[in-house]
Order: sequence, then structure tokens, then C-alpha cells
Amino acid sequence: MENLINQIEIDWNQVWQWLLNWYWLPLFILYFGIISTILIENRNPTKTISWVMVIVFLPGIGVILYYLFGQKFRKVKRLQHINREQHTKLLAAWQESLIRMDEQLETIHEKIGTLSRVFDYLKNQKLSFFSLNNRVELFINGEEKFPVLLKRLREATHSIHMEYYIFELDHIGTQVLKILEEKAKSGVKVRLILDSFGSPDVIKYLRKNPPSYPFVAFLPVNFTSLANSNYRNHRKIVVIDCQYGFVGGINISDRYINLPSQNAYWRDTAMAVEGIAVNNLQIQFWNSWNQTDGEPFLLSEEYLNFNIAHIPERAAVAFSSSDPGSVGPFNMEAIILAINDAKERIQLCTPYFIPSEQLSTALEIAVSSGVKVELMLPERSDSYIVQHASFSFLKPLLQRGVQVYLYQKGFIHAKTICIDGQLAFVGTVNLDMRSFYINYEISSIVSDNAYCKRLEQQFEIDKQESDLVTLYIWAHRKKWKRGIDSLCRLLAPLL
Repeated sequence: MENLINQIEIDWNQVWQWLLNWYWLPLFILYFGIISTILIENRNPTKTISWVMVIVFLPGIGVILYYLFGQKFRKVKRLQHINREQHTKLLAAWQESLIRMDEQLETIHEKIGTLSRVFDYLKNQKLSFFSLNNRVELFINGEEKFPVLLKRLREATHSIHMEYYIFELDHIGTQVLKILEEKAKSGVKVRLILDSFGSPDVIKYLRKNPPSYPFVAFLPVNFTSLANSNYRNHRKIVVIDCQYGFVGGINISDRYINLPSQNAYWRDTAMAVEGIAVNNLQIQFWNSWNQTDGEPFLLSEEYLNFNIAHIPERAAVAFSSSDPGSVGPFNMEAIILAINDAKERIQLCTPYFIPSEQLSTALEIAVSSGVKVELMLPERSDSYIVQHASFSFLKPLLQRGVQVYLYQKGFIHAKTICIDGQLAFVGTVNLDMRSFYINYEISSIVSDNAYCKRLEQQFEIDKQESDLVTLYIWAHRKKWKRGIDSLCRLLAPLL
């Protein structure tokens, strides 16, 4: 028996010695498999090289980072509760609306010229119904949005659909939850989608205190879903009674109200829409709901209304949406198309600026052709790495003549673009790779004189709270700051 034990000990020693000599073989197979997968996926070359460098130069950690943030989205278009009959009806409604859309597109083309090509693009990609008879309202900060939103919620008689990235259990969040509960008990159909990463506290609260209405956590973050935790629902959508819609960058949080007790000032933008365009938001919400485990509902006439009474206003409205399973980066393409058709001026506002090569080139060509291009970023961001990565992209733009403003009053979180005072983008889309390729995003695209004029006026107001950056000033920043910018830029394709 003792000899047998000694033999076993000798065998284990041999195994241990073999592992010490050949530990690199399974690691080599693992690394070879991961790198081969990255190459086979035919990603953007810059992003491919970045991930290979991370995996090679950060042994172990690089593999974990790739597992968490580098894999392609595995739930492409997997709708758990999809109703094929509903899609057939939507396609039929689309076909019936084509003649009307074409007629209205001719009208908007006469009004804003080639800028209307953005609406053609959205129609051709079947991303959004295009309509003219809409009423739009622009909100600057939560001080303007929340009173209107709360009023519309209290007046709801049929349905309330809400989809938010961040929903906090603070003063405004508690008010909204109370209204939703009261409305649900009164018979209003209430549905709530919350991003599981952006709204963990409210999700936890609602699970402990089940409401009278269904709510779902979008792409829950747990051990088995870590690979998909990088993909977030960044949208902020509200649809009330299929008559009123809200969209923009403002989440449900007190920080957007700028109370006297707050330490930092937040500047953001959102919009409300009334008219046929609201159907687009309803369809978008329905698609998001179908990607959760929520009980499916039918998009019948009670949720869609293409026969809304004539609205005197003539605001042209459409929506551009994208997600990690999209065929292409639709939001980025719509923005570039509009930039290419600009004739006089372009005003862009974004909290995060990590542009694609296509976007940077479009801006450089625009300013070089005589278009006045103004870009506004926060001087202080809520993300140190993203801020310095953003700064690393500014010098080439400054060299070509883009006017860059760094907002000083607080944190500017607005995601807006206004072109020639005739076409405006207001939504959830940052000018960065995450918004273009990774997150679920949506942007309203509006042509309305009063709406665009106010957006331009607000940009001028914000310029008074900003510092204009010149090429000389930027080139003479402290070397250590420029060094940090360069280091953070190496992570840009991964952000």
C-alpha cells in the first residue's frame, strides 16, 4: 500500500513538472484562437490591431477584457416574442404610406434642398416613416422637459410607454413612478423598459416592490451574460396615448433639473413631438420590448394612428435608430450625409467626441469648402479617459479651421447638430464609436424653422459659457497633458 502511495506521488510530481514545462501550450492555443477569431470577423483594421495589442501586451487581463467588451453582439436581431403577423402589417402600412411619403419628400426638398436627402436615406433604409404635419418643442435641460412630461403623464388616458437608460430613485424619479402606478391602477396600459446597467437601483426597487404594470430590465447583467454587458440601451423614449412623444439626452434624474443643492451644472437637450411621427417612436419601443422577456403586445390601431387630425404646424420629422445588430451605423451615416450637404454652417454639440475616420473627414471637407463648422465639448467630462481621448482628435480639425469650444459652466451632455438653420439632430447619439456601433441609440431629425432657430440661439448662449480653442493654444498645452491624450487615444477603438 505504501509503495502504491509513493507511486501516485511520483505521478503527480510528473504531471506538475509537465505543466511547468508546457504551460505555454494551452495559452498559445487560447491566444491563437482568440486572435484568429478577431481577424476572421473582418473588423475595422484599427480596432483589430487595438484588440490584438491589448491581448498580447496584457496577458490574462487582455483576454478578460476581450471577453467582456470585445466580442461581437451575439443576439443580433433575436426577438424573443416577435409577432410575424405584426411585421407583415407594418410592412403593408409602409407600402401604403410610400406614395404619401414621396409627395411630402418633394415638399421638403423644395424647402431645404439637398438636406432633404437625409429623409430619403431613412426612407430607403426603411428606418423611419417620414411625415410633415407634426408639432415639435425643444427643451433645454430638465427644468423645461420635466414639467411638460409630468403633465402629459398625468393626463394619459390610454397608454404610457417609457424606455430609459438612466432612471434614478430621486425626487423626479419617485414622482414618475408614483404617476405610473396611479395610471396603471386606473386602467392605463403602462410598460417600462429600463437598461439594467444604467438603472440598477430602480430595477432592484421595482423587483422588491412589484408595480401594477409590467417593467423589464434590458439585457440583464449577470455572470452568464457578461459577454453582452458591453451593449447598452442608451435610448430615452416616452410615448403617451400614441399622441405625444419625447426623445433626447435627458434621463430621469434630478441632476438634469440643476437644483441649488447640486454641485455641478448639467446642460442637456430633449424634444417633444406631436403628430404622425409619434408612430415611429411607438414602433421603436415595440421593437425594444420584443427583445426582452416582457409579455408581447399587438401593434393594433390603439397603439398606432396614421390618421391623426391635421396639425397646423409643418414640422418635418423622422427618426434614425441603430443597435449592435444593425446592418450599418445608420446614425453615423445620416449625420455624415447631412454634413456633406451643408452650405453655410454646422453646429455640433456632444459630451464625448471619439469620431470615426469618416466623420472626421466629413467635417474637414466641410470646413475646407467654406462651411463654418463649430464643435462644442465639455471642458470637464464625467469620464477622464474618454475626455482625454476626445482631446486627441481636435488638433487635425483645428488645423483645417474647425472652431472648437470647451464648455466651462458645467458638464454639457447635449447631443445636438444643427445644419444651415434648417435641419436638426436631437437624440441620444454621442459623436463616438460606442454610439455609432455598440449601443442602442435613437436620434430625431427635424426640419422646422422655429425649432432650428432656437437650437442655434442656444448654441450661441452656450458659446458665451465656453472658451474658444485656437490651434496655437492647443499646440502649446503642457506636454504631459498631450501625452495623456495620446495614451488615452490608444484605447479609443475600445471605448
